[in-house]
Amino acid sequence: MGLEQADLPPDLEALAAQVKMRRQAVKGAQRELATMLFQPPAAAEGLIVYFPGGGFIADELEACELFCRVLAARVGLTVLASSYTLATELPFPAAVEDAHAVLSWAGRYCKRKGWKSPRLIVAGLEAGGNLAAVSALMARDRGGPALAAQILMMPMLDPGLTTCSMRTVAARNGGVEAANACAKAYRGYLPHAIDRAHPYASPLQSSRMKHLPPALILSADDDPLRDEAEHYGAKLIAAGVPTTVRRLAPIALDDPDARCSCARKESALHEVESFIAGLRADV
Repeated sequence: MGLEQADLPPDLEALAAQVKMRRQAVKGAQRELATMLFQPPAAAEGLIVYFPGGGFIADELEACELFCRVLAARVGLTVLASSYTLATELPFPAAVEDAHAVLSWAGRYCKRKGWKSPRLIVAGLEAGGNLAAVSALMARDRGGPALAAQILMMPMLDPGLTTCSMRTVAARNGGVEAANACAKAYRGYLPHAIDRAHPYASPLQSSRMKHLPPALILSADDDPLRDEAEHYGAKLIAAGVPTTVRRLAPIALDDPDARCSCARKESALHEVESFIAGLRADV
């Protein structure tokens, strides 16, 4: 399940073709990780580190290529899409330690470019949204790297699966499959129950929300992950973190498993583009 799965309209495919991609090995917490670096024409100073979905148990790096190409073209920034250690190899905290290691590499990349102020954004979808949120917490707690923003798209933030949307949305529009997939993902990622209360596994459990970077949080009206995304946004706002929360409209689908269609993808891209434009205006 995810934004990456649907084909893009022809105009967005044309944008994607303008972006150059090269593969880059980046040192993770324990080993080198596969990443893809996307460079749009005349890129502005800035790098988005993007963690794809996959429920912590599937490698969706290749599946996110088209989305990242269009993202880079639309916002005019370099995008680094990164893999991470899957729970099938090592459970929590292996993936979050990888995420912080990749973010640290990206911070050094920005410095090598000579960018004088924070130009580093972390982003992710579903399980990758969890890693993006957690790596922002870790960057704050460990003294860097400095982040300009975090972008969380339908993030998985509640291992307890306790929200109202997880219970009610599951009855329609492919939500049953999504809820079951979330449960399976967390069983693999967090096999020890005690870890489910750790803020680096469940950012919703964190009691320290201050001093985090500005956030864009996208949910969807027909998605079981909706409430946890919006609850996290509310906690950030209460802590004084500049936060934009957007709920995308539901989309009628012929295939219930394809919950995030190209129209949803286009909506997400529009929100990300507007958010980053706002960041630039504030500089």
